[in-house]
This record gives sequence, C-alpha cells and structure tokens, in this order.
Amino acid sequence: MATPELRHMLRDDDLNHEEQKQVLELAIKFHKDRFYHRPFEGPQGIAVIFDKPSTRTRSSFSIGVAELGGYPLVIDKSGSQLGRGEPVADTARVLDRMAYGVVWRTFGQDSVEEMAKYSSHPVVNALTDEFHPCQILADFQTIAEHRGGVENLKNQTIAYLGDAANNMSNSYLLGGAVAGMNVRVAGPYGYLPDPAIVADAEAIAAENGGSVLVTTDPKEAVADADCVFTDTWVSMGEEAEYAVRSKPFWDYQVNADLMALAKDDAIFQHCLPAYRGKEVTAEVIDGPQSVVWDEAGNRLHAQKALLTWLAGKARGDESLLA
Repeated sequence: MATPELRHMLRDDDLNHEEQKQVLELAIKFHKDRFYHRPFEGPQGIAVIFDKPSTRTRSSFSIGVAELGGYPLVIDKSGSQLGRGEPVADTARVLDRMAYGVVWRTFGQDSVEEMAKYSSHPVVNALTDEFHPCQILADFQTIAEHRGGVENLKNQTIAYLGDAANNMSNSYLLGGAVAGMNVRVAGPYGYLPDPAIVADAEAIAAENGGSVLVTTDPKEAVADADCVFTDTWVSMGEEAEYAVRSKPFWDYQVNADLMALAKDDAIFQHCLPAYRGKEVTAEVIDGPQSVVWDEAGNRLHAQKALLTWLAGKARGDESLLA
C-alpha cells in the first residue's frame, strides 16, 4: 500500500501529465467494462450537489457512483441549507462525517475551493463558472478512442471557438496543456481568456511539449486541427440576453466551410446542450465528423475513472489507479 494522499479535482491542472494519462486509461477500461472497479462498495455515500440545472452531469455522476458500488446522495440547492445561506465550511464539515466524497456543480470557483479546504475526502468540481474539468476528461477520452489511444493525445491540435472567456475555454487551455496538446482558442475581442489562465497554460504546455494560441481569427484556430470544439454562446441564466450576446460570435459558428479548414479526418465535439443553427450547424453536429454522442457517453466513464483514481490516492490503494 502506498501512502494515502488526499487529492481534489478543482481545476484541470490539479492532475499532471502522467496522472491525467492514468485517469484517461482508467476511463477507457471503464468504457470496456463498466464494473472494472467498485471502490465504493458498502454502499459508501458520495454527495452530489447541484446548484445549476444538469442533464449529463447529473446522469453520469448518479449512475456512475452507483456502478462504482456507492450511493449517490443527490442534493439540489433548493433542498439544502446551502441554498438558505449556510456557510460552505459548515456544510463541508457535516458532509465530511457522512460521505466519502463531494461532487459539486455550482457557480463560484471559491465555493468548491472552500469545500475542499474543510474536507478530508476528495472534492470534485462538476462545473463552476471558471472551469469544467470533468467535461475535458471525457472529451480527451473521446479523442484518444478515435486516435488510437491515450499516448496519441500528445501533439494533437485542438481548436475551441466561440466564447473564449468561459469555463470551457479555460479548461481546454489548462487540460490541453497538461496533455501536451497544441491548444488554440478563438473568440471575439471582449471574450478572450483571462491572461493569468493563459500564462498558466503556456507554462504547463512548455513542460509537456505542447503549445497555446489565443486568437480572434477562427480560421487561424481551425487550420489543420485534429479536433474542433464549440459551446453555446450564452451561458445558463443569460438566455433572455441571447439576441444581444450572440452578435459578436457569428463569425465563430462551426459550419461546413470552417470544418473544411481542419484536417480531413478532424472530429467535432460539443459539451451540449447544442443550439443548431447558432454556434454549430446541423450539418456539422449531425454529420459524419461529429462524435458528440460518444463524448456525452464518455462523461460516465471519465467521471467514474476520476472518482476511482481519487479514492485510490486517498486510501493509498495503488490497485485502484490502474
């Protein structure tokens, strides 16, 4: 047995290059055998908290924890004291005495960081306004499965188009840099990533043999790319502002003309929900280059792999890491 090591997954660079590869290899094993490991037999409870609406995250974590032998305690904000102003630290101390981990889909990054500060079990960021690391693991698993394995992720060129200041852009920058990819993000002026996150990504990419490009030119981003990503132009809670908010993004729509600039065998991914005719055309998302349904399904396998890996670290059980 190795020495126990409490680890959390709060942002994409909480895993280093080799650790990310380990998790992705585990995810592929779970895809082949959904009951490959069952670390939460008992069942042990995992608190899964939702402050935002969810389809894929709720389904994948709820089913995933159950398939790992555990009990998913799903808590909606309206049904918890968090939603009535209880301090995060107090909730963390209570859950820490009952659950074997916390998964939280919320707004501020500071909330998941506060939860982790007071937890002696792994805490997973299931989405914040700043990062979406679980989605990126599923996306990279999907690329690996279409490109011959995790080892082939290094030096893949990925392009993300649209709102380059959002959580998906941040996570592609950091997660792609960890993987050693060539990461390109393109968005209009006023919707570009935080320079601090870009600087972090550039430093990580330099260590792993990758690169980072931030541009306002969608064609530059997509040229000879291996995979093209986009996301909705309007985040949850901003739907009423769609007509105004969408105006800067039309040049970044992923359509057949833009996909033609990528490699002939390039694949298209979208974290969903998608709005056909807006950030992506139906021709692309429903076409032969789209792997969005594989990507969505891999949320289950990638998240099971992450929870298993974190449990293995916390318990010093190396058998759960492979």
